[in-house]
Amino acid sequence: MKNVLFLLVLLTSNALSQNNEKTTYTWNTFNSTRVINSHSTEMLEKKSMDMKIGHRFGDIAGTNGGIKTLFGIDNSSDIAVGLEAGITNNFNIGITRYKGAGPYLQLYEGYAKYKLLAQSTKTPLTLVALAKFNVTTMPASSNSASPISFPDFVSRTSSSYQLLIAKKFNQRFSLQVMPTYVHRNYVGFYDQNGTFALGAGARIQLTKLIGIIGEYHYVFFEDGVQEKLTTFHPLALGVEFDTGGHIFQLNFSNSRGFGEAQYIPSTFSDFMEGQFRFGFSISRVFKL
Repeated sequence: MKNVLFLLVLLTSNALSQNNEKTTYTWNTFNSTRVINSHSTEMLEKKSMDMKIGHRFGDIAGTNGGIKTLFGIDNSSDIAVGLEAGITNNFNIGITRYKGAGPYLQLYEGYAKYKLLAQSTKTPLTLVALAKFNVTTMPASSNSASPISFPDFVSRTSSSYQLLIAKKFNQRFSLQVMPTYVHRNYVGFYDQNGTFALGAGARIQLTKLIGIIGEYHYVFFEDGVQEKLTTFHPLALGVEFDTGGHIFQLNFSNSRGFGEAQYIPSTFSDFMEGQFRFGFSISRVFKL
């Protein structure tokens, strides 16, 4: 009987100590709210704003690259300028203007992002939900067979939805998985309105200031779409620098455009054929 009582006391004390243990949260799974093309699980803090500028050049090699275009520097594939805000520590919004990489140009994108779970000593993963809405203001084509003929306003719009699931394994390595759905209301022949993709992103922190980043999305095209439109799965690799005030990213990608509604269903470049391009992004966070 004494042994049983002793065991009960021991188990009770262990349970109480675990319940009273302070929860420690994991920070800086990624250095920025982006991996490269995709959002990361990082959030802006309440009463802070993030100014983002991105630029993507032309093909480095292949038919459209080489020395004649200074390895793509002469050409601009896409340009992005955005402003994002932390409404709370777990809820962010933002708006971005894209030049557009085709077929849709003059794009405006708004997003809402909410953290559902945070990695901690009690929770193994961070879970974030992301929703985006896009609209193009480009002139409509008079060709009714064109994907940019836009018979009404709804035809100019698209949206995307992601669930970001990430884990920081240690100070050096973080991994993220990104199931994604993109819906475009108006597309060309042989294309698909709804597109599913499964993405993965990672960061390897080399030093306190420098990290290697990469991401890949496997796109689930409908039968015949990939062959008829000659589309490819988006791939991006890069290096980022954290200066304390700015995050600089230098990257290479076979995607011409920014934003899920562009790079997931409409990557027409083959990385293996030299059809990839240099790009960069700058992020500056301001406290309000």
